[in-house]
Amino acid sequence: MSRILRLVRLEIWRQVIAWSGAWWFLVTLIIGQAVAPLLGLFVWFHVPGAGAQVGSYYLAVICVALMTASFENHTFAQSIYSGDIAAALLRPQPPVIGPLGENLAIRLWMLLLGIPLITLVGVSVGASFSPLAILAAVPALTVAAALRFLFVWTLAMAAFWTERVHAVVAFGGVLIILLGGSAAPNALLPDPLRTIAQILPFRSMLGFPAELAAGTLAPADAAAGYAISAFWTAALGCCAVGTWRLGIRRYTTVGA
Repeated sequence: MSRILRLVRLEIWRQVIAWSGAWWFLVTLIIGQAVAPLLGLFVWFHVPGAGAQVGSYYLAVICVALMTASFENHTFAQSIYSGDIAAALLRPQPPVIGPLGENLAIRLWMLLLGIPLITLVGVSVGASFSPLAILAAVPALTVAAALRFLFVWTLAMAAFWTERVHAVVAFGGVLIILLGGSAAPNALLPDPLRTIAQILPFRSMLGFPAELAAGTLAPADAAAGYAISAFWTAALGCCAVGTWRLGIRRYTTVGA
């Protein structure tokens, strides 16, 4: 385990350096992640009865989106199409270390470059957070980051079977926006859509950590949310491993 952690740390550092010259492209990624929460903020912030915490909630959503964003359809899937994954398969390390290290490096850069946007939105809506609420949200944020990586990486492995992997991942992104708490906070969704959104994993990837940070959840709801997040982390982990094993069995490339 210590060896794997060391390899992940080295890969993160290598990718941080590699992405340091692409700050202009990273800004476009930040804008892409922030557009949907900003639209949701604009709609719900002015709705009577929506609650004074809507601004804090959507600011937290923007932060969660930047810290959990995954682009494996542009990174990992392209290595399948180009054949570069063959070299990764020959290395004496788990193949997931490469995509995971690049994922974490991109998230780090997006968070750092997104600080001005976060500050501007926070000041504009008068957002405020309780230190205890933020502490309660940290584990949920960690789980959300793992969930979204597993979800997008699993979808990106559709590249083993189809050349339309971007459409597959884009559909998953739409589900995250609609049911994850970006289009509307979970509490404001009508039944039975609210119940469906609570059960599916998309709220755990985005809205649940934001709700905890904004302090809008009762202790019982928070405990139920953590239980659902834990279940989907295990389920998506199994899906990712199974999809990888099926995909790699049929993978072929010139010279491999």
